[in-house]
Amino acid sequence: MNALTRRGVALAAAAALLTAVAACSDDANTPPAEVPGVSATEILVGSHMPLTGPAAAGYSEIAPASKAYFDYVNANGGVHGRKINYKFLDDGYNPANTQTVVRKLVLEDKVFAILNGLGTPTHTGVLDFLKTNRVPDLFVASGSRSWDQPSKYPTTFGFNTDYTVEGKILATHIKATYAGKKVCFFGQDDDFGRDSLVGVEQVLGAGAVVAKEKYVTSNTNVAPQIGALKAAGCEVVVLATVPGFTALSMGTAARIGFKPQWVVSNVGSDYQTLAKTLGAGKVLLEGMIGVSNLPSPVDAADPWTAMFKKIHDQYNSAAPFNGNAVYGMSVAYLFVQSLQAAGKDLTREGLIAAVEKGGFKGPWYAPLRFSKDDHSGFGGHRLTKVSGDSQEFFGPVYETDSESGPVNEYGEQRPTPPANSIPSA
Repeated sequence: MNALTRRGVALAAAAALLTAVAACSDDANTPPAEVPGVSATEILVGSHMPLTGPAAAGYSEIAPASKAYFDYVNANGGVHGRKINYKFLDDGYNPANTQTVVRKLVLEDKVFAILNGLGTPTHTGVLDFLKTNRVPDLFVASGSRSWDQPSKYPTTFGFNTDYTVEGKILATHIKATYAGKKVCFFGQDDDFGRDSLVGVEQVLGAGAVVAKEKYVTSNTNVAPQIGALKAAGCEVVVLATVPGFTALSMGTAARIGFKPQWVVSNVGSDYQTLAKTLGAGKVLLEGMIGVSNLPSPVDAADPWTAMFKKIHDQYNSAAPFNGNAVYGMSVAYLFVQSLQAAGKDLTREGLIAAVEKGGFKGPWYAPLRFSKDDHSGFGGHRLTKVSGDSQEFFGPVYETDSESGPVNEYGEQRPTPPANSIPSA
């Protein structure tokens, strides 16, 4: 190699080195990729809700209550300096509408996450879409076991106690209190009804449920099913129903002189919602057994109820303060906790990791079971009973699993609310 050649090689090497250094310098100054829905001042979150349609009674009040809590948090500095913009769209409890609504939120509005999308038949249809787009799908408003599939749907997490756990707890009460009575079941014709029945039969045995009927939300005539339950001699009827169909079932039964003991899923047993729907017929709710894991909206002595009521009166006073309002605010409280835990440098992956780390405490009675291997949400319930114009808790909090595990008492106490009503990081 002559001197001229050596000089050319050296110059080429130097040029390559300068290019590499420049490239490294460019990388160092390149800002991180934008996170959908996140800016320096805002977090855009979306949801699908039945603001109209067969499930609107009561459920249409959930998202405005969540927004009220977010408005309170925003007025007090937001989360790590960002305000939460909560955009919830009406799907009418129609799965086809849900797909349209969720696609708009993700592809057009570029939301950071989907929060508390409501309904088993509705949300089931968007699981794959949200997974493909890697959108955090947090705290689904349904107790379907479909949300607890972390290997298949790693971004989806439940919130409600799953319906099989709930069915086991209700059936445990039936077994202890109504031994020898004819037990029957009336449920929604989807995972809601099917999962609930699985839990009931795990405790009572398949042969113990003497009649089983189902409904679809598109048909409000439940007279044939209620008539069949009466003809079967049912004395205790478990309802896996949304509020509108709880009211329809009770009203239809009253018209044909059928008066069983009603034992109702949490999602369809909020007294204030049902009393509003039934009007003068609210006397039909007397003695109704239900379950819940959130504070009672009428228990003014409960510090969490008092906290939520104060915020509700300031930011959502035109709406009733009932179980749906408490539910919506509790979801919002948990979401704020999750954002706090995810940190200031907010990413979708960081939020998922924060939820999977778990350890969240709040107004709920039953434990949250979030981990890398469990996305199911709450693991238990406490029983309620309607007496007069009041729905009161009774007995201990129970917890169990969705399989063959026992139903046990859960003894851990809830924390007191934070002084400023906002969870800390």
